[in-house]
Amino acid sequence: MIDCIFTLDYEIYGNGTGSLRELVYEPGELLRKIFEAWNTRFVAFVEVAEFQRIESAGTDAGIADVRRQIREFRCKGFEIALHLHPQWCKARNEQRRWLVDYSEYNLCLLPRERISEIVDRSLDYLRDVLAEPRFTPLSFRAGNWLFQPTETAASVLAEKGIRIDSSVFKGGLQHNHTLDYRRALRNGYFWTFSRDVCEPDPRGWWLEVPIYTEMVSSWRMLTSKRLGMRNGAGNGNQTARRKFNRVLDLLRARYPLKLDFCRMTLNELTSALRGIIREDESEPEKYRPVVAIGHTKDLTDLRTVDAFLCFLRTNEIAVSTFESAYPKLLQQCGRPALDAADCVPSTGS
Repeated sequence: MIDCIFTLDYEIYGNGTGSLRELVYEPGELLRKIFEAWNTRFVAFVEVAEFQRIESAGTDAGIADVRRQIREFRCKGFEIALHLHPQWCKARNEQRRWLVDYSEYNLCLLPRERISEIVDRSLDYLRDVLAEPRFTPLSFRAGNWLFQPTETAASVLAEKGIRIDSSVFKGGLQHNHTLDYRRALRNGYFWTFSRDVCEPDPRGWWLEVPIYTEMVSSWRMLTSKRLGMRNGAGNGNQTARRKFNRVLDLLRARYPLKLDFCRMTLNELTSALRGIIREDESEPEKYRPVVAIGHTKDLTDLRTVDAFLCFLRTNEIAVSTFESAYPKLLQQCGRPALDAADCVPSTGS
């Protein structure tokens, strides 16, 4: 059984450039209409930290539209999930320019108390936006996919009630941030984990449902569509060493190609799914949640998204969310629930 789970990183550029209306609200509204036309839903990974700072500083009037849209997503059945770029938590705006705190770039490297503070503040803001004081998202995605070292951050998030992570992209490697998801290549479409997101643990209190990737020749990344995307996420003060490390990330014989519905062509998207369909035909009893990723700031080719949804409908592939997939995931893992108190560790040690 195949479920395609569309996830949308709902955010502006990581360095604060761009307007909320242009890069978040308007593309979010266009995508909502397409999904509603197909009677399907996506998962909105709301980047709470940047919205909170922008609202506090009063730098973008579009925040009112964003808040309203998040509530409308929730009311219309779209899943609201937590996305965090912690460098925004201490960001300040000077002379109409955002200065983010790169010392807090990776949530997993922060002390446990600081992680808990950031998560609590983010959940409080999200609950305020939704006007739901008891709301807790089911799923989480780390900023820049950085969910290593895993244990402390995962245990804090689990204690807050979050159950699913979707940060991993198999084969991922970032020398600058010591991210290494290559060991996850041997894993399936999902797995439980506890101490290390790449290491399946049958007793783990977390579910990893990774972004679907294929390992491809590096030249496959050089499409005109992908190269034409704007990129405002980088740090303008990169050292020579950091630039060299980035080159090392890219100079690989095989590179992980994410199932990105904003950056991939229709042929790339359908080709990836045809391979999964062939797998499913040979082993139909296995559950295959296929996570696609997109970003509001990259959403310029709506025709491809619409055509891909048509392809999925034609091939009888369901479009799901983590919330609707969760019971199937639990059943496949052979457990009635992951939210029992004894599933969550009492400390991060």
